[in-house]
Amino acid sequence: MSASADYWGKVIELLPRDRPVISYDLRGHGTSGKLTPPWTVDDFAKDHVELLDALGLDDVDLVGCSLGGIISQAITLNYPERVHRLVLVSSVAGRTPEESERSLARLHRIENNTIEEIAEESVVRWHTPEYIEEHPEVREKVLAQLRHLDRESYAASYRVLATTDHVDRLGEIAVPTVAITGEGDVGSTARMSELIAERVQNGRAVIVEERSTACSAKRLKWSPVSSPSTSRQAASNEASGAER
Repeated sequence: MSASADYWGKVIELLPRDRPVISYDLRGHGTSGKLTPPWTVDDFAKDHVELLDALGLDDVDLVGCSLGGIISQAITLNYPERVHRLVLVSSVAGRTPEESERSLARLHRIENNTIEEIAEESVVRWHTPEYIEEHPEVREKVLAQLRHLDRESYAASYRVLATTDHVDRLGEIAVPTVAITGEGDVGSTARMSELIAERVQNGRAVIVEERSTACSAKRLKWSPVSSPSTSRQAASNEASGAER
């Protein structure tokens, strides 16, 4: 939510160089053209497939974070032949009634409050207090980023995030899938990633300890623990932030 393709830069630097890597701005984000809302998750999925067609690509290893995770689920469900492997970072599935109520309450605030008020709330949601204390520049970066958002596009995108849940269709996903989130993520909880890994046909969950969101970890040293389907990973002090 609210980010652009630029925020994948540090991740892309760490990926193998044996294949091309493509990141792009979702509709209503970054430099993508503004389209008239309302939108559905299927609109975002169709955008993705049209981009693949334009680039002459048949199938890809697909990674999506936050809103991108919901969209990546829809892509895999609607166009399974276009996805080779799937990584869902801080993604949502199986919200409880209480979690759904909180998401809809945040949607109401986004639709009715000022961007400045929403920006302050986002800083707290995306990063732990300890991380903000260590990296005060991150707060200002998030605030500056959100102040330049198109309000209508932001609200339309968050409505898709808040009202979409593919939990009942996860069993249709057959490609190898990794679901990863931060231990302290309040919107995309560890339970959700574990549920995704359990429901898809070939899944694994990774929980990053002491992180507000998995998206906020730029560089991690891993200390794997635990079961075949779920690993709990400890983030070292080298981890730092990138917005989602």
